[in-house]
Order: sequence, then structure tokens, then C-alpha cells
Amino acid sequence: MKIVEVSSPAHQKEFIEMAVQLYKNEPNWIRPLDKDIEGLFHADINKLFKLGGKAKRWLLQDENGKTIGRVAAFVNPKWKEKQPTGGMGFFECVENQEAAFLLMDTAKSWLEEQGMEAMDGPVNFGERDKWWGLLVQGFSPPNYNMPWNFPYYKDFFEAYGFQIYFKQFTYMRPVQGVGFDPKMIDRANKIIGDPDFEFKHMTGKELSEKAPEYFMTVYNKAWARHMGKSLTLRETQLMFGKMKPIMDGRLIYFGFHKGEPVSFFINIPEINQLFKYVNGKMDLIGKLKFVWNKIFNPPNKMLGLVFGVVPEFQGKGVESAMIMAYNEKFAKHDSFPYKTIEMNWIGDFNPKMMRVCEQLNAEIYKTHHTYRYLFDREKTFERHPIFE
Repeated sequence: MKIVEVSSPAHQKEFIEMAVQLYKNEPNWIRPLDKDIEGLFHADINKLFKLGGKAKRWLLQDENGKTIGRVAAFVNPKWKEKQPTGGMGFFECVENQEAAFLLMDTAKSWLEEQGMEAMDGPVNFGERDKWWGLLVQGFSPPNYNMPWNFPYYKDFFEAYGFQIYFKQFTYMRPVQGVGFDPKMIDRANKIIGDPDFEFKHMTGKELSEKAPEYFMTVYNKAWARHMGKSLTLRETQLMFGKMKPIMDGRLIYFGFHKGEPVSFFINIPEINQLFKYVNGKMDLIGKLKFVWNKIFNPPNKMLGLVFGVVPEFQGKGVESAMIMAYNEKFAKHDSFPYKTIEMNWIGDFNPKMMRVCEQLNAEIYKTHHTYRYLFDREKTFERHPIFE
């Protein structure tokens, strides 16, 4: 077997096509958009390179020159860890432990050369909401930008010595036909009955002009200290702009106290139900297929992207009231087109959010593991700290 560094357009194409060939007979795999993966490795698209980030990727070929594996490794300048930690991701491999270990060794060696002392994987060279974690339970088709892999990958990672750094849960519940926890209903009714609170969705100009500002306000109070980064208004405007082609205003909901935003949830239609028809390419044919299916075969699943409540209102029933108000406004009506909701990427280090899902009578539908491998095998392993 031979490791080949990706260094040419032909190698770049092979990096994409290797996964296509590996999963060609797997009905649950949905081919990601080629540009979503390839763009991560180009400095003119991925701004992490300009901040000092580094990335390498490799192919693994057998004695006949056939590609049987791939892997990438990253140094993300935004990561702030006790020990310098790099990432490995986009790992794909035939069912051969020797081949898998060779790929992992390659990523490890390069990261050691960069001064790293550990590697997390499989992860993305970017934000945590994309291509993060190894699927270990619930091998149904993936949501957009979520990884799917063969079950045998888990054995490779754990046999190599990776340990679970945290688990990521995807919760699912039917939109209709399932009730809510009685305690949640009681808390919600107290808030809903308070005239200082208001819950609403955005329409028209308010969705494009005010929603980004409301989102930024709540996010920076609720999430910035955990994620290590505040959002600017420009960043949230760009985020909403990117979502616009697939955005449904009915799926974006805000809570206000005395006119000030204090909570939100952002959902989108689950667009992998559309992208599965385009074979990874948003060229003219791909776009036509996307639009046709969006009109005549639209998604019936909504995907929960992010949920937040400002700290001073956490645990006081605001999240329950927002959900109950939303259910009365939209979800309980037969005309509502979405039949299930999946709440993506809830880490086991976030017990508050896990409790919210449990009160919704949502169930864990999929589980991903983010693993960590310490290069010093004598060093004490620590899991991800719990959010308080």
C-alpha cells in the first residue's frame, strides 16, 4: 500500500470519487455536494487559511494503484485547548484495519510535525456544525452536512486508540401525535400568560432585516462564552443570506420580553431530501433537479439548527413557552407540511439542552462520537467539560 499526498486536480477529483465508489451500493448514503467538501481545502474559500490554519490530505492506494482510502488533517487556529490539538477528518477506508491504521498514522505524523499533541476525529476544517463526528448508531440517511459512514469505522477508531471526547445526539420526534411533558406545559402556560412576553415568527422584510439582529443578540448572550466567539451583525446577515434559498419563515421563531429578544430557534427544511437527487453537483442539471424536487417533492422533515435562551431567562420556562406557542401557531395544524423534526448535534456536554429535548418527548435517533487521540499515551485523558 502507498500513501499519496493530494497535490493535483486529478488527486482532488479522486479524493471525492473515492467515497462515491466506496458507497455506491449503500442506499442510506447521500453523496455530499462536491463543492462543500472541496471548498474546505482552498484558501480563497476557507478563511481559516488566512488566519494561519493548515490542511493536508492523502489518498491510500493498493498495490494495483486503486484508491482504497483517504484522510485529511488540519491545524485550526481557532482551537484553544489545554494541549495543542489538531484534527483529522474525511476519513474513508475499505474494511481493512492495516489500511485504516496507515491513514491514521499519516495524519498523526503530520500533526506532530506541526507541534500538535493530540488529534480529534473525525472532524471538519471549519465549524462544528458540519462533518463532525463518527456515526455509531442510527444508520439512516444523513442530514445535510452531517457525516455517514460504515459501522466498521467505529472498530478502527477504537482499536487505534481513540477515546470518546464527547457524544453528539440527534433527537427526533413527530411534529404531530406526540404530547409534551406535563411539567413543561405548566411552565409554558405561566410565561404565555405574562403580557411582558411575546413569541412570533418573522415575515417579509422583518425576516431579512431584523431576524439577523435578534439572532445575534441572543446568541452572543447564550452561546458565545461556550463557543469562544461572538458573532457580528455582518456575520449573522451573511448566515441568513446563505439560508435564504431554502429558508421557510414558519420555521424561525423568536421570543421577546418587553420587546427585547430573549430566545430563538432556527429550523430549516432538511435539504438532503433534495440534494440526494443531484449526485453531488450543483451544475445546471443539478440546479434544475433541485428546483423541480423543491416544488413537486418538497422535504417533509425539518431540521433544528440552533436553539438559544439568554442566561437570565434560562430554566424559567421561556424555552417551553416558545415551543408551546409555536405548536399552537403552526405545528398542530394538519396543513403544516413537515411531519418530523430532527434536532441535530446536541453534545452530551450540554445536559440542559438534552433535558429540553426529553421534555419534548423526543428520542435519540442517531449518535455520533467525536474521538480524541493523545500522542503521549501516558498522559491522562479528559473528556469535554460539561456546560454549566
